[in-house]
Amino acid sequence: MAAQIFSAIFVIIIGVGGCVAYFWGANKLLDVIFPSRGVSGSTAVDNLRRQGLVRPWLFVGPAMIILTIYLIYPVVETLRLSFLDRGGASFVGFSNYEWAFGDREFRNSILNNIVWLAVVPAACTFLGLIIAVLTDKIWWGTIAKSLIFLPLAISFVGASVIWKFIYEYRGEGQVQIGLLNAIIQYFGGQPQVWISLPFWNNFFLMVILIWIQTGFAMVILSSALRGIPEETLEAAVIDGANPFQIFWKIMVPQIWGTIAVVWTTITILVLKVFDIVLTMTNGQWNSQVLANLMFDWMFRGGGDFGRGATIAIIIMIAVIPIMVWNIRQANKETGGH
Repeated sequence: MAAQIFSAIFVIIIGVGGCVAYFWGANKLLDVIFPSRGVSGSTAVDNLRRQGLVRPWLFVGPAMIILTIYLIYPVVETLRLSFLDRGGASFVGFSNYEWAFGDREFRNSILNNIVWLAVVPAACTFLGLIIAVLTDKIWWGTIAKSLIFLPLAISFVGASVIWKFIYEYRGEGQVQIGLLNAIIQYFGGQPQVWISLPFWNNFFLMVILIWIQTGFAMVILSSALRGIPEETLEAAVIDGANPFQIFWKIMVPQIWGTIAVVWTTITILVLKVFDIVLTMTNGQWNSQVLANLMFDWMFRGGGDFGRGATIAIIIMIAVIPIMVWNIRQANKETGGH
């Protein structure tokens, strides 16, 4: 454990220190190549202009190289693999795509993803908005926001382990250590293996992601609410509007763009949800989702690179339109800057 902590600290120091050293050294080198001091006025002006042209590329260049290596190349390679056989050797055309849409488990995964998409973004956005409004009205609102935001700092696997204890089931006659079953048993109910209940287990898994992402929605929407002009709210009060009318007819319309961005951001996350399902059920009991199915085909049972890559491409195609719309909406909110 100590070795892992020291290793993490070392990586952080090297990573941050390396970035600082790069940008400092790059600026120094630029000043040496194109000096603006100790030269004639016209030369200094020309060198400053050249520095202005080169400096952005010094900052953007490493990011572009990293994106090319870790994003663009994997996408191209995954697309290529989706047209190959199990071992990634022989070309099979669109056979993998035909298999995907004809496979029962794949269709079941799509249906589960649709349920996740219908519930999680809506619940996170709604709860985040309600909490943002309510916590602005109480003196201990900052403390409440901190507690609600806290789960966002926990990894999906860590959150799943926490909720696994909440859903834990012990056999008949044993003490129920799972919080949910303990409560139900206290009130005379029958304990259940919650994560193995077909269909309903999906909702128990969704609760984990809602618990994590509500804090994100709350912070973004709280900032948007603070941007609403006080004059608008005061005018509504003078006109006799009650708190519910102010909320639904004044606040929500003015921050609708931000609500849409939060909604779509969580939607993209839901399309890629993997860790929670892997940790809690591993796709058993009809809880499979596309990302976990992709992992199964790519790395388990000997691995099938073609089918795993095909599912990855389908997920990417589903994410791209939402991501493009999200970016356009965000640009509209910031006035294109």
